[in-house]
Amino acid sequence: MRYKVILSYDGSPFCGWQLQPDADTVQERLEKALSTLLRTDIQVTGAGRTDSGVNAIGYTAHFDCPSGTDLDAGVLGYKLNAILPSSIRVHEVLPAGEDFHARFDARLREYTYFIHRTKDPFMDRYSCFCPYPLDLDAMNKAAAALVGTHDFSCFQKTGSDVRTPVCTVYSAGWSTYVPDHVKLMGYPAEEGGYLYFKISANRFLRNMVRAIVGTLIEVGRGKRTAESVVGLLQGGARGDAGESVPGKALFLSKVEY
Repeated sequence: MRYKVILSYDGSPFCGWQLQPDADTVQERLEKALSTLLRTDIQVTGAGRTDSGVNAIGYTAHFDCPSGTDLDAGVLGYKLNAILPSSIRVHEVLPAGEDFHARFDARLREYTYFIHRTKDPFMDRYSCFCPYPLDLDAMNKAAAALVGTHDFSCFQKTGSDVRTPVCTVYSAGWSTYVPDHVKLMGYPAEEGGYLYFKISANRFLRNMVRAIVGTLIEVGRGKRTAESVVGLLQGGARGDAGESVPGKALFLSKVEY
C-alpha cells in the first residue's frame, strides 16, 4: 500500500533533499528511519529536490509498504519523529492512492525567500542580510516579467541535465513584513527592513529561485533595469543573470496537488 508523508525540515545540516553519495540528505534520513521501523528496505520519492541548505515546510513524499504489513499511520508518524533528528519534523503519515506520485502529481510549487536590510542577530539563520537601499517597485516590476511560460535557462545552474528549461511561473513578487521578535518584543527595526520574495510555478530548475532573487536584488540596487529581465528570458545565458543568493534563506513553502 502507498503512503504519503508530510514533513518539514531545516536544510542547514543537509546537502539537499535528494540522495547523494557520501553526503547527508533528508531523503536518506527518512528512508533509514522508515526502513528501521518497518524492518524492510523502504525507498522514498519526494516532491522534488531542494538545494543544499534550503528549507522546506509541508513537503510531501511517498513510499510503498509491503503488502501484509500491519501499519498504523498515526503511530508511525510518532515513531518517526522520535528517531529522526530535530531538523526534520513529520507532520502526518497518510494512506494514498496506489497511483499517487509525490513528484509527478504536483501541479504547483511555491518558494519563499527572506532578506533583512538591517543587521539583526535573530535573522541570520534563515534570512539573507542585504544592507543596501532597494527599490521595491522596480523589483516587483522585474518580478512581473517572470510570470508566464518562458525558457529559464539563464537562471539554471550551469551543467544541469534537464529535459526542458521551460517553466510556467504563476506568480512572483516582493512584500515587506514584520518578524515576530520585532512585533512581540520591540526589537529596534527600520520600517521596510524585512522583505520576502514569493514565487510559484509548475516546476523549477536547479538553482533557479536563488538566481532569480540575486538578479532582482541587482534591479533593486540599480545595477540593472527591470526591463533587462525580459532580455534575459529571451536568450540570456547564466552568466548574464545575477549571482545566486545563499540557500539558508530559501523555503519550499507549498506544494499543491
